[in-house]
Amino acid sequence: MSFPKKGKFFPRENGYNGKAAQLANGGFVEEIAAALKWSLGDSRAGVKTVAAWTGANEKTVKNWFSGTYGPSGAHLIALARHSDEVLSTFLTMAGREDLMVAIKLAAAEEAVEELLEAVRQLNRKKSGDRTI
Repeated sequence: MSFPKKGKFFPRENGYNGKAAQLANGGFVEEIAAALKWSLGDSRAGVKTVAAWTGANEKTVKNWFSGTYGPSGAHLIALARHSDEVLSTFLTMAGREDLMVAIKLAAAEEAVEELLEAVRQLNRKKSGDRTI
């Protein structure tokens, strides 16, 4: 059985140019690749780390780093769980930068609390040393 000549290709007037998936992604693949490289560097160790985080095959992860393909939803969740850069990129692409600001503010508040506790402990040690 042979296919009719008319049905083998997508018509160009509908916008198909072989890269329709890239256009539909709105730069998703490239942005995630950049976030991964920024977070872990473009090295074999980074690929192995991401593979461990996500459970994905190393070849798949290399494709994410190169921008050939992007992670699936489940893999993206795992990446965002481990990488602030991927999370920030995702929130920015979703138009929710305000959530990233809230996350950074919460982290800063926690760091200040830890610093204050360390200062209090130093003060306790100093006042305890004076009584000896």
